[in-house]
Amino acid sequence: MQIKNSFKSDKLSSANPYMHILERQKSAFSTRDVFTCKERVDALMRLNKSLKESSEKLISAMQEDFGHRSEHEIIITEVLASMIDIRITKLKLKSWMKPRKASMSIAVMPATGRIVYQPKGVVGIMGAWNYPAFLIFSPLISVLSAGNHAMIKTSDITPRTSEVIQEMIAKHFEEDYITVITGGVDSAISFSELPFDHLIYTGNTEIGRRVMMAAAKNLTPVTLEMGGKSPAIICEDYPIKKAVTRIMMGKSINAGQTCVAPDYVLLPKSKKQEFVNEYLKAAAKRYPYLTDNEDITWIVNDRHYKRIHGLIEDAKQKGANIIQVDYKNDTPPVGKRIIPITIITEVTDDMKVMKEEIFGPVIPVKTYETVEDALQYVKNGERPLALYYFDNKKKRINRMIKQSISGGVCINDTMLHLAHMNMPFGGIGSSGMGGYHGFDGFVEFSHKKSVLFQRKHFSPSVFISGPYSKRLLGILRSLVKRLG
Repeated sequence: MQIKNSFKSDKLSSANPYMHILERQKSAFSTRDVFTCKERVDALMRLNKSLKESSEKLISAMQEDFGHRSEHEIIITEVLASMIDIRITKLKLKSWMKPRKASMSIAVMPATGRIVYQPKGVVGIMGAWNYPAFLIFSPLISVLSAGNHAMIKTSDITPRTSEVIQEMIAKHFEEDYITVITGGVDSAISFSELPFDHLIYTGNTEIGRRVMMAAAKNLTPVTLEMGGKSPAIICEDYPIKKAVTRIMMGKSINAGQTCVAPDYVLLPKSKKQEFVNEYLKAAAKRYPYLTDNEDITWIVNDRHYKRIHGLIEDAKQKGANIIQVDYKNDTPPVGKRIIPITIITEVTDDMKVMKEEIFGPVIPVKTYETVEDALQYVKNGERPLALYYFDNKKKRINRMIKQSISGGVCINDTMLHLAHMNMPFGGIGSSGMGGYHGFDGFVEFSHKKSVLFQRKHFSPSVFISGPYSKRLLGILRSLVKRLG
């Protein structure tokens, strides 16, 4: 007799508009054999082909969604980054999939153990608007490498990019394998409430809390990639010009609309003016003019544009000093959401710019007496997604790494740890949980199944099969004394 394998929840099916898609995906996953390495690589190469075919469409769509966005940055951060990730995964996947031998355990000798990586099932992916392609494709690469099916919810803030991604996936993949769902807030809420086998969300912390609450109702494990206020700490004897060059890169890419962008700077009081001078020079060099500058990315929409201006105005009203490059009469025309690179000094902790994640090309500068004060300041706040530390002294560097708690750390640079596909990327506390990229992404979306192989002729279970003897009790008490 053939048993029909199905997944269904009548209550959820009638209430959730996407439940029927999840049911089909779960049914397809449960009736198919687990994907082989060859089949997974084939899926990755189809995704790579799709990226190659649709790269120009993606560029045009993001230009439309943002108003304007640097084409160089789109290709580097959205297209090439995803294709490089695919190439690395393809080359290493066979070795990742091999079962891992577990070390011998005295409690079960002479048995051996093995860890087998299994796909979890159907994984939900909720992307973010700031990198609307990469923050879909990067987790998808890990999800596919682990042998899962995927349902994707794109951001409603970048609708044209969402449409292109939906077309790309529909052209190259069956709906019961990978599906893209577009739509607004209601769609996102319905999506987060689905009983996935795993759910990854990228976005702000407040929405992340709601996603986690929705997932908890279904006991769905989550990976949350959020943001926060990532500090850049400059040590007293580190060259300011070099630090500025690397902070500028992290703060200006995508107009600072990056979850791991350096959010504020901590530096010695004596270095403040030098930092301001060098930062203004670097800003003027990077963007020598504002009007029709193809390298400048706009703030994504009017709401975020007004929000960032509100942060600047709040700081100004509370006594901060607002500094921008003097472009003479070259000011952004009305209707173009360009915010010039902005330095804010004399900041205090009651200012919104020091409370909220900025997500724009605005850098507050706060001074410290000692580097220990800077470390304690960071430790007193919420744990950041990234910490950037500029120093050449190994002892101080090691102390900063050891004593600070953050999702990741860059020493003498910014943001590039995100591009290192052989290290996990993720947050901690309010900046997120879980991590992915490379092997760590493969593991994140796999179930690590423990398998024990017992020998033919002996098992320690004979000692605890009963009835228990007084001699065994004596042996157990002796072991307690020896191991205590």
